[in-house]
Amino acid sequence: MNTLTRRAATAGLLSLPAIRRARADEAIRMRCSIDTAPAHGRNVNIAAFLKTVETESRGRIKTELFESGQLYADLNVLKALMQGDIDMCAPGAWAITGFVPEGDIFQLPAMYDQPIEVIHRVADGQAGKLVAGVAESKLRCRVLGRWLDNGFSNWFTVKVPLHTFADLKGLKIRNSGGVGQSWRTKFFDAIPTVTPWPSVPLGLSQGMFDGLISANDSVQSAKLFDTGLRYSLQDHNFFGAYLPMLSHAFWEKLPPDLQKLVVDLWEANIGAYRARMAAGQAKARATLEGLGMTFVDVPTEQAAAVRAEMLKQQDAVAKEMRIAPEVVAAVMKDIG
Repeated sequence: MNTLTRRAATAGLLSLPAIRRARADEAIRMRCSIDTAPAHGRNVNIAAFLKTVETESRGRIKTELFESGQLYADLNVLKALMQGDIDMCAPGAWAITGFVPEGDIFQLPAMYDQPIEVIHRVADGQAGKLVAGVAESKLRCRVLGRWLDNGFSNWFTVKVPLHTFADLKGLKIRNSGGVGQSWRTKFFDAIPTVTPWPSVPLGLSQGMFDGLISANDSVQSAKLFDTGLRYSLQDHNFFGAYLPMLSHAFWEKLPPDLQKLVVDLWEANIGAYRARMAAGQAKARATLEGLGMTFVDVPTEQAAAVRAEMLKQQDAVAKEMRIAPEVVAAVMKDIG
């Protein structure tokens, strides 16, 4: 080896530690996709979490939030997650049922109009853990931890006033996907139709459906009053919750200390996130009432009677939804 070659080789070897340090110092990019509007509670809480991750990691993780379906609607975000095109998402449990039927556990008749403490016993209990395990296996992802509440979904319509369940008969009702919502819509003699959330305002304004099943905050943050919604029957017909997921590719990029950090930060804040979501739902209803929307609350005893009728069909419904018997059993045990 001549002198020039030896010098070049020596310089290359000496530069390797510097290259390694530069790569180690590069921030790990964390791209998150959600399809609700920036004012929605999910967006507010996910944005807060991402900011905390960036701060607590001291810049080792650089986060980006893509909102309002800029990249993907929740109905197709899972493919992007599995392919590593995004690093984080938080789809509704109902939106994962194409891959994980067990995500429909909140649609089981036993869950109709249950109080929040029962909802959390199921989501945080054995049933929720089983669902998360199936999701991690089938979607090649890491579920961060306890699910983020959305809140109770109810009925909303444009032209037809809602006083009782009988008023739903024959109406075309948008839902967000899954066999469970479709079954529940038909249980009340309405006609289900699935439409991605970003397309809902246009669908309402063009009369593609008569109303929808949604949470108060979702309706208010998307300004659906402006597209014609005027009436709501509040029966807490199902509870929406979001599963915080990280892609396997992103999870594997993180060194052990950062893996622990993101999981610990989620757990440390999920209680506050849930409380904020509940407050947001109450505030959204007050806002909509102030705009002139009419709300009718279904009495608890009437909702209990409906649940009793639904329960007669639970085995058949669970089979149609393809929820494994052991998951149904876990739900019933968690309910107590």
